Amino acid sequence: MSARIVRRPPIDAALHEAFTPNLYFDRQLNRDAAKILPGEYYVSERDMVLVTVLGSCVAACVRDRLSGIGGMNHFMLPGAARDAGNLLGSSARYGVYAMELLINEVVKHGGQRGRLEAKVFGGGNVLAGMSAMNVGARNAEFVIEFLAREKIRVVAQDLNDFYARKVYFFPKTGRVRMKKLRRLHNDTILRREREYTAVLDRIEVGGEVELFT
Repeated sequence: MSARIVRRPPIDAALHEAFTPNLYFDRQLNRDAAKILPGEYYVSERDMVLVTVLGSCVAACVRDRLSGIGGMNHFMLPGAARDAGNLLGSSARYGVYAMELLINEVVKHGGQRGRLEAKVFGGGNVLAGMSAMNVGARNAEFVIEFLAREKIRVVAQDLNDFYARKVYFFPKTGRVRMKKLRRLHNDTILRREREYTAVLDRIEVGGEVELFT
């Protein structure tokens, strides 16, 4: 087994704690579920559902198409207007780190690197005052470029546009249910992403992470 070394940012303590999402039982779907908030990821071998709500952030749903081992992340590039789309740029390195955390965890659970496939969502232009920076579009561009570079096939996507999304991912089967949130009944989604953006702006990019292949 070979490993490739790339740069990664040290993670703020609040973000590190957030890597364990909220686990609960979804009575409507009649199965265990994990709620993924900004900065979080989760991987499972079980028949459960991973749920997130996206504004300008993106989520990658990555799974081994044969074993059904898979997971979801939810992230945004810090300082996205500066150098997103450049895999050597400082903010893009945080996106690389977020993606590699998810991929590494799938592999650690028994997924095979060569059998991974992805479905990606988000990148909506929904954060007021950030439209000029194309934050959502840059996040969407990054995740597609990263997966192409890592030769992980994207089998479904719903990116960009001007709405938020609620995504349900069933890693065991690969099924995804997505609801377009064209009208937000409260500011919870936008507040979470603004708070997450503020944390990301304090991150200094550096360090290393191994990507297992």
